[in-house]
Amino acid sequence: IPMIYAISQSLKPLDELWMFPPRFLVRNPTLKNFSDLFSLMSSSWVPVSRYIFNTVLISFVGTGGHLVFASMAAYALSKHKFRGRTVIFETIVLSLMFSTAVTAVPNFLIISKLGMMNTYWALILPAFSSSMGLYLMKQFMEQMVPDTVLEAARIDGSGEFRTFLTIAIPMCKPAIAVQAIFAFVQNWNNFYTQNMIIISNEKRFTMPIMIQSVLGQDKHPDLGAQYAAVALSVIPIIVIYLILSRFIVA
Repeated sequence: IPMIYAISQSLKPLDELWMFPPRFLVRNPTLKNFSDLFSLMSSSWVPVSRYIFNTVLISFVGTGGHLVFASMAAYALSKHKFRGRTVIFETIVLSLMFSTAVTAVPNFLIISKLGMMNTYWALILPAFSSSMGLYLMKQFMEQMVPDTVLEAARIDGSGEFRTFLTIAIPMCKPAIAVQAIFAFVQNWNNFYTQNMIIISNEKRFTMPIMIQSVLGQDKHPDLGAQYAAVALSVIPIIVIYLILSRFIVA
C-alpha cells in the first residue's frame, strides 16, 4: 500500500497533492512531476540518467554475483563433507547477528586500503558476500536437493560442476528467486554504505543519494518532484517482485 501510494502521489498534479482531505488514488494523472524532477536535477553537472545507470549497474551486477557465489558456497557446505565445514557455517550464522552499521568502519578501512574508494567495485564486491543469502541457500539445498540424486548423477559420469548446474540449481529456483529479490532491494536502497564509500565522485552517485539530495532541499521544496524521486526508487522493486513472485509461493 505505501508503494502504491507513492506512485499515485508522483502522478498527481499540484492541486491534488495539496488537497484536503487527501485522496489515495490520483484522479488526473500527469508526468509533470517527473519532468520537474529532471529540471530540478539539471542544475547538477551530473544528469539524472547517470544516477539511474549507476544504481541499475550496481544492483544487477551485485545481485548476480551474490547469487553465483552464494549458490556455489551453499552447494559445497551442504553437499560435501570436508574439514572445517562446521566452523565455516557457524561463522556465517554468527555474522547474521551484526548489522551493517556495526561493520561500517572495518568495511570502510578495507575498501580504502584496497584503493577502491569512489569506484563501482567498492559497492559491487561487498554485495557478493551477503551472509543471509548464503545461509538461506545452504538450508534450502540441504533440505530440498536429495543426496541420492546427486550420487546417481556422479555414477552416470556427471562432473561436479555439471551436477551443480544441471541438478542442484534447477531444484533451487524458489530459493534463488527469493534471494534475488532480497539482494536486489538491499543493493538498490543501500544509502548508508553508498553514501560512505562514494564520497567525492559525483559520477558514481546512486538513486538513494540523489533522492536524499532532492528531499533535503530546504528552500522551496518541490513536493511533486520529491514524490517522483521516491517513485523512481520504488517502481523497479515492484517490477522485480512481480516477475519473481511465483517462485516465492513455491
